[in-house]
Amino acid sequence: MKKGNKNNILRAAKNAKKDEFYTQLSDIENELKHYKNYFNNKIVLCNCDNPNVSNFSRYFVDNFDKLKLKKIISIGLKNIGSSNFFVYDRDKYNNSAISFEQIEMKQLNGDGDFRSEESIHFLKEADIVVTNPPFSLFREYVQQLIDYDKKFIIVGHQNAITYKEIFSLIKNNKIWLGYGFKGNSAYFYSSYKDIAVANEHKKDMIRVSGVTWFTNLDIDNRKKEIVLRKKYNPAIYPKYDNYDAININKTADIPCDYDGIMGVPITFLNRYNPKQFEIIGFFNNYNPKTASIEKGQIYGNAVKIQTVNSLFRGPVVNGKAVYFRVLIKNKTI
Repeated sequence: MKKGNKNNILRAAKNAKKDEFYTQLSDIENELKHYKNYFNNKIVLCNCDNPNVSNFSRYFVDNFDKLKLKKIISIGLKNIGSSNFFVYDRDKYNNSAISFEQIEMKQLNGDGDFRSEESIHFLKEADIVVTNPPFSLFREYVQQLIDYDKKFIIVGHQNAITYKEIFSLIKNNKIWLGYGFKGNSAYFYSSYKDIAVANEHKKDMIRVSGVTWFTNLDIDNRKKEIVLRKKYNPAIYPKYDNYDAININKTADIPCDYDGIMGVPITFLNRYNPKQFEIIGFFNNYNPKTASIEKGQIYGNAVKIQTVNSLFRGPVVNGKAVYFRVLIKNKTI
C-alpha cells in the first residue's frame, strides 16, 4: 500500500459510518491464545457481531470445552446484517457439544445497538467482552465497558490512542495494548469495495493498517522490560524546539541512562511496561485547519508548552513538526 493511502480505508469507513469489518478467525486465534486462563467458568459477550457469520462467535463455540466457558452470548447489529442473537449454554443443550452451524438463532426486540437497554442487559451479565466494535464509535464503546467495569479484549485502530479519553485510560493503566496483528495491519472481510483501492484487496478482503488489540486483562507482554542498549548523546538526541524533552524516533533507540522526559513514537505502547516507564502525557500535532489549540497542546501532567510560532503546538524538532509523541520517563534510573 502506498504511504499516502495508508489509512484511507479507515477514514472513508469512519466518515461514512461504515463499520462492517469482519475479523479473520486466524487473527482471533493468534491473539486469544494468550488469554486462555481467563475464560474458565466465564460468560463471554460478543456484542458487535453478526452471529450468523462472526468468527468471534465461531471461535468461542468451537473452543467451549477447551476454554471451560460457562456461557456465550452473541448479539448482531441490524445495520450490519440482522438483529439476531444467540446464547450458548451447555446446560441448555443437555451437556452435549454442538457445532457453530447448529446454534439456535433468535430475534432481538431492538436493533442490537450496544447502547440499547437490551444489549446493556446482556453486558451486565457478561464477565468478558470480546469483539471488533465500530471504529467510528470506539470512544463511546470503550467508555461503556469502563463504566460497567467489564474485562475485555477488543479490536481497535492505533489512532484511537491519540484520543484524549483513550490515552487517559492508558496513562492510568486502565487499558493497554494486546499482542497485536502481524505487521501492525490486518485483512478484514468486508463488502465495502467502494472505499478500497485495488492493491488493498486480498481474497475479497480489505487491508487496514495500524489496527491492534486493546485489553484490560493482565498479560505477560506488558511485564517484559525493554532492553535498552543506547547511551544518551545530545548530538544524537535533539530536544524539541518547544518543549524540554528529547525526541526518540524508534523504541529501540531509547537511551538507558537518560532520566529526563523523552518523546517516543506511538508504537512504544506495544512494548510498554508500567514498572519500567512512567507515561507523562502526549505531545500532539496541531493543524490549524482541523484542530483547536486545546487539542494540540500537551495532555497529561506536563507543563504547558511554549510555542515557537502560531501554527505548531505539537512536537517540533529543528523547525520541523514531528508526528504524535508519547512523553515518558525511565522509572529504573
